Amino acid sequence: MKTGEDDASGPGSGLTALERARRAGYLVLGFSLLGLGIVGAFLPVMPTTVFIILAAFCFGRSSPRLETWLLDHPRFGGALRAWREEGAIPTRAKIFAVAGMAVGYGLFFVSAHPGPGAMLGVAAFMLAGAAYVLSRPRPGWRDRPQAR
Repeated sequence: MKTGEDDASGPGSGLTALERARRAGYLVLGFSLLGLGIVGAFLPVMPTTVFIILAAFCFGRSSPRLETWLLDHPRFGGALRAWREEGAIPTRAKIFAVAGMAVGYGLFFVSAHPGPGAMLGVAAFMLAGAAYVLSRPRPGWRDRPQAR
């Protein structure tokens, strides 16, 4: 790989100052989101996958090398590729996501003692998020024969 081919720092890369700044911004945001995803892997109420998906998006606009690293990662690569190719979420990830939302709502309810408006508002957002996650297909759904 030639210098400047994969990143915005190479001399003669042909990028304007604005393009270099944009790519640098995406790179910083990608690393920040990756860090949040790693933290989320250890905290039960914080999501992991959404941050890793967003990090891959940012790396795709700043560093194809880092994007490829994430897509080929043994732990996260399969889920990332399934999301990109099919908009699919593995069943295990769905279970953890919905369980995390339920635990998060329980902690909110117990610790914040919300009024009825806040309680219903947060519940509505979490239910909408859970419905979206559960509505996504499983990976490989396009490969399965359709029932008639």
